[in-house]
Amino acid sequence: MLHAALGYNGAVSAPHRAAALAGRDVLRDGGTAIEAMVAAAATIAVVYPHMNGIGGDGFWLIKQPGKPPVGIFAGGQAAGLARPEWYAARGHHKAIPTRGGLAALTVPGTIGGWEAALDVQATKLPLSRLLAPAIAYAERGIAVTGNQSRTTAEKLDGLRDVPGFAETFLIGGKVPEAGAHLRQSALARTLRHLSDEGLRAYYDGPLARTHAAYLEENGSPLRAEDFSAYAAEPVTPLSLETSQGRLYNMIPPTQGVSSLMILGLFDRLGVTTGDGFDHIHGLIESTKQAFIRRNAELGDHTHMATPAQEWLTDAALDMLAAQIDRTKALPWPYEPKEGDTIWMGACDADGTVVSFIQSVFWEFGSGLTCTDTGVFFQNRGAGFSLAPGPNQLAPGKRPFHTLNPAMAELHDGRVMAYGTMGGEGQPQTQSAVFTRYVQFGMGLQEAVTAPRWLLGKTWGQETTSLKLEDRFDPKLVLALQDAGHEVEMIPAYSDLAGHAGAVVLHPTGLIEAAADPRSDGAAITD
Repeated sequence: MLHAALGYNGAVSAPHRAAALAGRDVLRDGGTAIEAMVAAAATIAVVYPHMNGIGGDGFWLIKQPGKPPVGIFAGGQAAGLARPEWYAARGHHKAIPTRGGLAALTVPGTIGGWEAALDVQATKLPLSRLLAPAIAYAERGIAVTGNQSRTTAEKLDGLRDVPGFAETFLIGGKVPEAGAHLRQSALARTLRHLSDEGLRAYYDGPLARTHAAYLEENGSPLRAEDFSAYAAEPVTPLSLETSQGRLYNMIPPTQGVSSLMILGLFDRLGVTTGDGFDHIHGLIESTKQAFIRRNAELGDHTHMATPAQEWLTDAALDMLAAQIDRTKALPWPYEPKEGDTIWMGACDADGTVVSFIQSVFWEFGSGLTCTDTGVFFQNRGAGFSLAPGPNQLAPGKRPFHTLNPAMAELHDGRVMAYGTMGGEGQPQTQSAVFTRYVQFGMGLQEAVTAPRWLLGKTWGQETTSLKLEDRFDPKLVLALQDAGHEVEMIPAYSDLAGHAGAVVLHPTGLIEAAADPRSDGAAITD
């Protein structure tokens, strides 16, 4: 039996042990769950750079005792110059490039999100304390993980010639092996500057001007005024009442509404047994219905015809649930969304629970890395369309985001923060973890560890099949095939199944936390 970490004085779940420890130590020093998460976010930007960084975006859900959850949308807006005609003039009429300066067209928002999160609750520790672990790792160096080494090798063809990438993330011009000593001295100086001057210094002053000049020099439409115009946005999360409790997720243009729709649709199917055909098939078919609407209508919430909260009404979900065939698979060609991300959760002894996600979109984002600052910039803007529609590129607009942090207030008093990396697979993995733990009574760590699936393309391949980890019961695999699912087996504990985690606060004050064995992470309680 797999067991979650248990404690009463706080917990942190992260896909790298160093980040979990950084957060745990902040809790031990008397910090809040929010402060612990800032420390973990800064640390993981250093120790897991292929998945995230301070040149990307971030999103928060924060639940304080006796208060409704609040959200922080820290996704950056498109540059003032970013228009379809601007790209057409540079020879790009159909799609935005995915690497290099032309892909770096949205302001990195995550640092602004850290700042906004720290404003939610009175802070107990100085910013210098929160950033100290990250600075130390950047200065002294990290041991490259097998995950980073493997990802660098797999993506090297598209990254090696992007300015700044090789100097920052290769060693002697070669992919660092697992265990290699990688220093990020320039990033350490940047983090120390933020520690001394405050987080707003990322968007105003010399650091912002350095980044703006570097981006312009390398073909990006971002300018200093785009940085100075940025601010993270406090938001009311989307919410959905289910038979288990009230669920929360982030507003568009994240796909948080898709995650809620899947669970709302599955709730209507009345499945009573976990991990059989009805469970897995039901979630997959619920995913298809949610993704069909997402792909057609989701974009910046200011440009959507119907507000996302209205997608979650009983009438809207009842209509989609009626279209689910409980015995046969809906044929499934579609266009998936790539992406890599980290999810982390935290809870403190006072009962504040945090669900947080931070991303640069694809592995290493645009790849464009400022060697003076050590910051590499996201390629989230590559998610825009150059064609008319809700996600068409426009100045100040925010692109579709795969990342979405999840939270639930269950009827029995538990508060659950959960999430995963994995781009297109995020809502699917969230649905697996939530239903296994909440609806079917599986242990928290067991629910995270259990075999998972991915509907849609894998990275670098064109198949839109249903990928199943090869730990599933062969009889279940056969049943899914007989129902019309185009099944493709992937290795056990595959990265394609996401790096999930969860933190649960019980009414008794007990805190449990789980981390994914597919990652290099840890769930640590105190």
